[in-house]
Amino acid sequence: MTERADQPLRYQLPDRNLGLDLMRATEAAAMAAGQWAGRGDKESGDGAAVDAMREVLAGVGMRGRIVIGEGEKDQAPMLHNGELVGDGTGPQIDIAVDPVDGTTLLAKGMPNAIAVIAASDRGSMYDPRDVFYMHKLVVGPAAAGHVDIDAPVGHTVATLARIKGGTNSDVTVAVQERARHAELIAAVRAAGARIKLFSDGDVAASIAAASPDSAIDVLIGIGGTPEGVITACAMKAMGGEIQARLHVGDEAARRRALDAGHDLQRVLHLDDLVSGDNTFFVATGITDGDLLAGVHYVPGGARTRSLVMRSRSGTVRSVTSDHVLSKVQRYGATPTRQGVVEPGARR
Repeated sequence: MTERADQPLRYQLPDRNLGLDLMRATEAAAMAAGQWAGRGDKESGDGAAVDAMREVLAGVGMRGRIVIGEGEKDQAPMLHNGELVGDGTGPQIDIAVDPVDGTTLLAKGMPNAIAVIAASDRGSMYDPRDVFYMHKLVVGPAAAGHVDIDAPVGHTVATLARIKGGTNSDVTVAVQERARHAELIAAVRAAGARIKLFSDGDVAASIAAASPDSAIDVLIGIGGTPEGVITACAMKAMGGEIQARLHVGDEAARRRALDAGHDLQRVLHLDDLVSGDNTFFVATGITDGDLLAGVHYVPGGARTRSLVMRSRSGTVRSVTSDHVLSKVQRYGATPTRQGVVEPGARR
């Protein structure tokens, strides 16, 4: 609904914000995984996050179906593609999860590891089954509708510079630091733009590319398909744009993709990755980073920082939660693969 210029803005409350319930699951995953930060064991850290997230999701009032989970690539026994989650009541929802986006970052105790859930109405979320990677381009609201994933990098940089009212040297491009991106990195530098290399965690980098207060103007490169669909849910709320094309690295991967019915030449736009206007994006920091502060363990409990976005209401909430020790299962010096069942946040 459009408000008249002479009318005050009114707070819109269409219905219950499922994102706030899902935040309990990302908080639990973050607190479970945070105990493994810097221990060099990414499998155990990810496993603890999966257990914790799954336990909390089981009590959320929804009929959820995991469309994008830990899945085949991670050989995960839980939160796998097709698994049903929730308490069996409430709306039918598609769910994408990444209990630890940045498992290597977590294992090394490096910045920007986060726990993430995205959700949308049942049947609206793109299912990239059997394809693990996609080429992505992500920009914020100002550049939405003005970029093309098939355009030369130099053209994209020049377009963003014009939108910013500056020169190519004012544009910063986020690129994952991988050997496969050598030509891309060279092209960005040849265009005169700056590069922000990141080692892992492309959801956080994608959100930064769409955030008005970030120094990053665009994310370009090949990354995970789960992260691409999760990012699309965030772009619906932020007004940003993602374009993508599925990527296969060898003949076996190409054959799997074709057998699954995918068109490898098709450019996937925002509405292809998640249709409709009722999407949720929820993230909680695990380690301190550019997007979110990580879990801070304090005497008597822990503190978490989260983002909760919803496209229908156009809200992006930043939430700081204090968790009471008596309500949070703490780990000893040797963590075990046991999740936080109920974080018990005070809001």
